[in-house]
Amino acid sequence: MPTITANGIELYYELHGPADADVLALSNGILMSTASWAYQTAALARHYRLLLYDCRGMWQSAHPPGPYSMAQHADDLAALLDGLNIDQAHVGGASYGAEISMVFALKYPQRTRSLIAATAVSEIGPLLRSMTAQWLAAAAAHDPGWLFRTVAPLTFSGGWIAANQALLEQARARYETLDFDAFLALLESFLELDISAELHRISAPTLVVAAENDILKPRPYSEIIARAIPNAHLAIIPHAGHAAMWEQPGLFNALILGFLAQQGEG
Repeated sequence: MPTITANGIELYYELHGPADADVLALSNGILMSTASWAYQTAALARHYRLLLYDCRGMWQSAHPPGPYSMAQHADDLAALLDGLNIDQAHVGGASYGAEISMVFALKYPQRTRSLIAATAVSEIGPLLRSMTAQWLAAAAAHDPGWLFRTVAPLTFSGGWIAANQALLEQARARYETLDFDAFLALLESFLELDISAELHRISAPTLVVAAENDILKPRPYSEIIARAIPNAHLAIIPHAGHAAMWEQPGLFNALILGFLAQQGEG
């Protein structure tokens, strides 16, 4: 299992694709792992040196006691890049990972070649805070079944749920192995996010991706981000819920590759 000491903790990481290609670093959603990028890995690694990793508190990386913060996650990523001798990277992610990526672009502009923020927010409105409170309650109770029943309807569209019961059962089983204390620290880190007023400072070329049927982090959040970041491009993935990377992987991958190609890389 490849790990590296970064910012004082052990981070699990994977490198895919040509060793001499430009680096694309993707950060996970809050309940994702590196395996969650299964529909993206082969497509993206054909063109880029793809860096996947588990953030602190996630799966195969270290789970130090909280509190965590988005700034700390950004520092972890910077230290991971240092350990791998990577000066600059295209950075991005989905949901929680996209929010880490935005904070990274703010803290480390000279290391950010471009930014990809998929199904993300830069602030937390009352409805999202209320939905997150249900996740907090289930996690505080260390109840994997309750957490899964709360998360799944907000993460996937109804049509995808109906057609993918086997995949959902596999996902539910993973909740049995969740470190609830670390997950609580991740949730509490998310609830501190409030960077809309800072986004104008991001200078990297930016792709913002929203999903048409996202209940958890709907399109208006992506519009806030796209308006605030100079020259950001907003793309909408139709017929997909919050987990657009799973529900519409072909379009998700094409958007990323097309955007990166426009940067003259790869």
